[in-house]
Amino acid sequence: MTARIYCFANQKGGVAKTTTAVNLGAYVAATGRRVLLVDTDPQSNATTSLGVNPRTLTTSLYDVLIDGRPVQDALTLTEWMNLDLLPSSTDLAGAEVEMAGVMARERLLTRSLAAVAEKYDYIFIDEPPSLGLLTINGLTAATHGVVIPVQCEYLALEGLSLLVNTIRQVREILNEHLKIAGVVLTMYDARTNLGQDVVEEVRRFFPNEVFQTIIPRNVRLSEAPSHGKTILSYAPMSAGAMAYQALAQEFILRAEGVRADMASLSQPRT
Repeated sequence: MTARIYCFANQKGGVAKTTTAVNLGAYVAATGRRVLLVDTDPQSNATTSLGVNPRTLTTSLYDVLIDGRPVQDALTLTEWMNLDLLPSSTDLAGAEVEMAGVMARERLLTRSLAAVAEKYDYIFIDEPPSLGLLTINGLTAATHGVVIPVQCEYLALEGLSLLVNTIRQVREILNEHLKIAGVVLTMYDARTNLGQDVVEEVRRFFPNEVFQTIIPRNVRLSEAPSHGKTILSYAPMSAGAMAYQALAQEFILRAEGVRADMASLSQPRT
């Protein structure tokens, strides 16, 4: 079966987009499903969050998109048995300029992922915090939709109309199956009235797409990337870990129509 491909997008930075892609991917993989995380952000945050140093890579997504290297050459193992990484590097910062003159440049990622789509159950694409050509490639490749992380803070919906409009344009021109697959509320602080106000506002804006699970503001979630670990391996009993475990179960139920068994999560390779 061909992988379900989702991209994680929000042109606003600091909304826990990479945190969500990485940790949701880890929990989905820990249920035994095969997951590939694709880092399309030149900042390489998803790559470093999984313990891979982008400076030491010999082959990355840049080589796949620009030089036509087989995607298999760039695949990198992570600490989790069913979670692989297609890493980013700083070279990707210049990719959009180099892609500009390429024919069908919006479909470069789609063509690259086609070679490995049957190896995985899910492919998660972590997008840059922008609406440039790399993001368009991710939206075009997303067969099962976009997941939008939204932080529970002031001006949470600022700029989202632009993202929604971009999604509509990509659907009309490049990917007729593109849809909003879910909205994840992140960085929630239960001690403030503002947090609940934002939750209600986002649910009014996306009445059918918002996941019930809300990701709290949690120091362990902030610490885990600096150790090159997912929250599942860094602090599995923390509030942040419990939230992403619940989100993974809700995500799988929405995607597959079945409840995943979270009682017997797989163990890391090491």
